[in-house]
Amino acid sequence: MESLILGIPGTVALALVAMIGYFLGRRNPRTISDQQTKARRELKRANSVIRKLEEISRNVRRDLSIHQNSILHFKDRIAAIQTNEDKSPEAWQKLCEEAELMLTPTMRLSTQIAHAYDEIRMQANMLMTFTESRTDSLTGLSNRRALDESLDNMFAMKSRYQLNFSLAIFDVDHFKKVNDEKGHLEGDRVLQEFASLLDFCVRDTDIVTRYGGEEFVVLMPSTDLQGASVFAERLRTSAEAQIGINISGGIALADNSDDPRSLLSRADSALYQAKASGRNRNCYSDGNQIVTVSAEAMAAPVDQQVDDAEALLAEVQSLEKSVATQTKMKTGSSKTDRRKTVEH
Repeated sequence: MESLILGIPGTVALALVAMIGYFLGRRNPRTISDQQTKARRELKRANSVIRKLEEISRNVRRDLSIHQNSILHFKDRIAAIQTNEDKSPEAWQKLCEEAELMLTPTMRLSTQIAHAYDEIRMQANMLMTFTESRTDSLTGLSNRRALDESLDNMFAMKSRYQLNFSLAIFDVDHFKKVNDEKGHLEGDRVLQEFASLLDFCVRDTDIVTRYGGEEFVVLMPSTDLQGASVFAERLRTSAEAQIGINISGGIALADNSDDPRSLLSRADSALYQAKASGRNRNCYSDGNQIVTVSAEAMAAPVDQQVDDAEALLAEVQSLEKSVATQTKMKTGSSKTDRRKTVEH
């Protein structure tokens, strides 16, 4: 006679236990796999921040070392004049010329240190996104507080160095319908899957935040409207193909007249236009009008989305050349005036 377990035939009970174990076994590896994937992305992002801080530190040490040698040489010249008590016009003229030679590297160093300070602020802001107070509990992305701090920092960089950046707001289409028909747990799962996809698609230097509800914001340093549009279209098609959801996006490039609120407002207006035009599309605001991103954007070359490190380096080098040119002009002018004074 077949034994009973809790009133259930033994073979049936064993089959149920095996079935439960099977489903749990299928579920747990996926959870672990998702956690491992996210951990690898976070480690990659952390390594990117550390590498950037190390690069800044090396550059500052190198520049300070070079400038220190110039300072020591100039100090020795002053000491020599004091020792020899040579107060002749020729000695003073030579000392002035050496001071002028120090002026250009001094101005360049001040610019580099100021840039390093802003870069450190940016990387510190990236590190802040790892703290719980700046992390969204549901998706693991940065939260609104982190976004506000990042925007302030990006605008500071733009004001000082004219470094451009774009902002995009993405919204999951018909999300309320998902909650109403399938429940909030399913809605949370959709948000988590989209957040994971979004975090996977961006660059290490991009800042991804959950703006609120089903809205997400991406900050893209050194990216113009075309590059941001290419990214938005790829994200939209990936969300449809991999998760089975439609999203709409609004994009804006930071302008000199913008502040964080106005930039978000322009991107939000572009998002509203995308929703009003039928959803499942991206629109961008160029400051004068709102334009729907065409399918041709997908065919744009990848190089249009500028690599942030190369773009930052090129723009800083351009800035340094500009400062050096202005300094030489000022130095030449002051040198001419000084010679006229000596002649008189």
